[in-house]
Amino acid sequence: MSGMAAFSDYQLGIYLQGVAGVAPDLPMSYAELERAGSAAMDPAVLGYVAGGAGDESTQTANVTAFEGFGLMPRMLAGAAERDLSIDLVGMRLPSPLLLAPVGVLGVVAEDGDLQTARASAVTGVPMIASTLSEAPLEAVREAQGGTPGLFQLYPPADRALAESLVHRAEAAGYGAIVITLDTWINGWRPRDLERAYLPMLQGKCLANYLTDPRFRTLLAESGGTGGEAVVRLWASLFGNPTMTWDDLAWFRSMTSLPILLKGICDPDDAKRALDGGMDGIVCSNHGGRQANGGIPAIECLEPVVAAAEGAPVVFDSGVRSGVDVVKALGLGATAVAVGRPYVHGLAAAGQRGVEHVVRSLLAEADLTMAVDGYRDIAALRGEIRRR
Repeated sequence: MSGMAAFSDYQLGIYLQGVAGVAPDLPMSYAELERAGSAAMDPAVLGYVAGGAGDESTQTANVTAFEGFGLMPRMLAGAAERDLSIDLVGMRLPSPLLLAPVGVLGVVAEDGDLQTARASAVTGVPMIASTLSEAPLEAVREAQGGTPGLFQLYPPADRALAESLVHRAEAAGYGAIVITLDTWINGWRPRDLERAYLPMLQGKCLANYLTDPRFRTLLAESGGTGGEAVVRLWASLFGNPTMTWDDLAWFRSMTSLPILLKGICDPDDAKRALDGGMDGIVCSNHGGRQANGGIPAIECLEPVVAAAEGAPVVFDSGVRSGVDVVKALGLGATAVAVGRPYVHGLAAAGQRGVEHVVRSLLAEADLTMAVDGYRDIAALRGEIRRR
């Protein structure tokens, strides 16, 4: 794709189809997309996807906090063509958009992990593949084709298992590892509790464990063979509550791939991560899923970017539109990861739904930059104002 103005062509294509009497069969607004995706999901799965911690006030604040920021328009700026391309930990990408790791794609839709990966291949938007998956990480990476991919790791209590998963990701061709720090224990999520629903305890989304030699060895040592034994072993290993900053040296020793730490909202934590050998930060509070009562993640972005001193910062939490993407970029994010919107697209229309969401987000971001006079992401920096 030459000159990222091509992202806006998605809008032109829709209008041209309208001339021929063909209107879109997929929603164009997030609110309608959410309704369509919600209607397609089993109620328990929907609760898991859409729910957050506590009364969900932090989850809501993550979304609404974007309203407190606005982009300053610049006229006659020569923005007829826009370039949204970025460099991220050695990967040259056509846009700043990433598909955030979501651990239940395989229960949202049949082959949901693979359908999302194929949408990544078609759109060129990298997928951050989750540890929790209905398809093995190797199959997910293969389905991404020539589009770069990242692998998200929930560090288990068994170090050898963590190392095995990371080495598999290396061998499969992932370009970076994203280590999630804020989910070593499940937060208080009333929607899930009301249905007593945790898919992993039903044996779902455990393909990466079941195909892992270290996990299989531990399973054999436990004397278990059936599904109950698998779930029991997984539950005993998921999350490592003993981790400290001293573990960064171990993280670094596992791989030569770039490592980004996910869940960083405090600038001091960002400094410690980078001083400890990490290659980048994912500024995120898990979308408000795991802990309530926190600060909206977008409010944390600028201080984290400043603390990172030029190291890449991916933003993830509360992104619902292309305008949100532009605002996060203007506040200093290197790239922006989107989660729930593409999950609703997957539920509504599978791979085609994910592609539609990705293209809609990029078209809106591109058109917003065009109208407001910004030719590239660098021009956005410092142009976001408090409303």
